[in-house]
Amino acid sequence: MRELIIVRGGGDLATGTIYRLYQAGFRVLILEAAAPTAIRREAAFCEAVRLGTMTVEGVTARRVDNVNPRKLEECCGRLEQCWDAGEIPLIIDEEAASVYALRPQVLVDAIIAKRNIGTNRGMAPFVVALGPGFKAGNRDDPDADVDVVIETMRGHDLGRLIYKGSAAPNTGIPGLIAGEGIRRVVHAPAAGVIMNISAIGDMVEEGQIIARIMPEGASLAGVPVRASLSGVLRGIIQDGFSVWKGMKIADIDPRREQQKNCRTISDKARALGGSVLEAIDHYLYG
Repeated sequence: MRELIIVRGGGDLATGTIYRLYQAGFRVLILEAAAPTAIRREAAFCEAVRLGTMTVEGVTARRVDNVNPRKLEECCGRLEQCWDAGEIPLIIDEEAASVYALRPQVLVDAIIAKRNIGTNRGMAPFVVALGPGFKAGNRDDPDADVDVVIETMRGHDLGRLIYKGSAAPNTGIPGLIAGEGIRRVVHAPAAGVIMNISAIGDMVEEGQIIARIMPEGASLAGVPVRASLSGVLRGIIQDGFSVWKGMKIADIDPRREQQKNCRTISDKARALGGSVLEAIDHYLYG
């Protein structure tokens, strides 16, 4: 396999990037939080945090436990075992401390946090970031924090490589799918522990109760979470997760024919992955 690439984040959009880098023959290491908030969990490698392993389209990510990110060289043998087995190692390292121990050739920030939560160009010779919150520029530009920014907003510029400047600012409004935008996303009506009633891939109807949130001290009934429109429940946060009021907790696709695609990489994630691969190939071999 080729050069080591570390990817921050293992959500569904990050998974499109990780998958493409893996298929191109790179060694990939995923850094994740201890409690990922991914919605499209069945198409996201970050589910390995909860399950131990997660397979998406035939590629498996494996959680590597008992790791000190600041002394990661001590467990390189276990990372090598994953790579040798054709798997992608994932470690819990929200602060990206392992980057300084492993010194990757490339770092990709695919957290999609809409802001920079610590990525900088001192982490690797080449740094790529997805979405708003970052500025790309020459290495002598003191205001630039990455080498390339990838546009993540749906539309004409989706996947565009930005070598100088930033991605479009976050609007807070999801891109349109079959004429639906903001209604595609379900937000928590209250804070508490979520108890899922519906599962990813279920067909739901507008107004249907898909989950309940149990606030501290609440009645057994809890607060109902209702489907915002009719369609396929493409994603829902994991059962038992502590959510905050207003948190994105579910995603509904109005296109019923998309039910078969709930467990595969989306068109958007695949496009972003191709853009990241293009940027890295241009840097390494261009």
